[in-house]
Amino acid sequence: MIRIALGIEYDGSRYCGWQRQQHSPSVQETLEKVLSGIADHPVTVTCAGRTDTGVHAVAQVVHFDLQSTRPERAWLLGGNTRLPDDVSIVWARPVADDFHARFSAVSRSYRYIILNRSTPRAVLAKRVTWIYHPLDSERMAMAARLLLGQHDFSSFRAAGCQAKSPVKTVESIAVSRSGDFIYLDIRANAFLHHMVRNIAGVLIEIGKGERPVEWVAELLTLRDRKSGGVTAPPHGLYFTGVGYPDRFGIDAVGPTVVYG
Repeated sequence: MIRIALGIEYDGSRYCGWQRQQHSPSVQETLEKVLSGIADHPVTVTCAGRTDTGVHAVAQVVHFDLQSTRPERAWLLGGNTRLPDDVSIVWARPVADDFHARFSAVSRSYRYIILNRSTPRAVLAKRVTWIYHPLDSERMAMAARLLLGQHDFSSFRAAGCQAKSPVKTVESIAVSRSGDFIYLDIRANAFLHHMVRNIAGVLIEIGKGERPVEWVAELLTLRDRKSGGVTAPPHGLYFTGVGYPDRFGIDAVGPTVVYG
């Protein structure tokens, strides 16, 4: 068996998320059908980080096992020819047998994009989150910095989250504004289910002035999701990168997603 890793981009607007579901199309199912056709045997792919309905990715990483060799061209040209326009293979390479797209990862990164103005933009309806209420991005940035380091993120996890531990380490986090757009960038060793969207929801409330900056610290102390803010919509969320140990030779950082 030969293990292959792929870099994947997708627009999650019309998918039920990454994971295969019986009731609606998923990114995983779409990709597996195409790869199985090229490999000439059933292929099951494992991703670095499962994304929810409507969430996008510019640097997802997957791996699968192949029974016989195929050139890189087969995955890049053959795969992209057969895939729909909203899913693409960016790179392909053989990897060591012990490489695992999920369990070998040491960090993951996301960007959340908010369009902050009085009217929406139709062409970005499924690609950003529109907030018409004026937001104070400086207050949001101050609050975000309170999340740096290792914390129990129970107040920021979904009720159905299956992670064994709510303790995660946020390695970097920043909030910035460019015109009508506010960007939340966050990197951590791992994320809980809905963690980024729940963080975004809390920061939006603080940006509106409806909560103090210190609310973030209070939520970390409470460790209670019921005390947290609203879960922000999925459309503004992008999976932007995965970190792996140097020995695997994979630099999975996607292009910076910017709208203007």
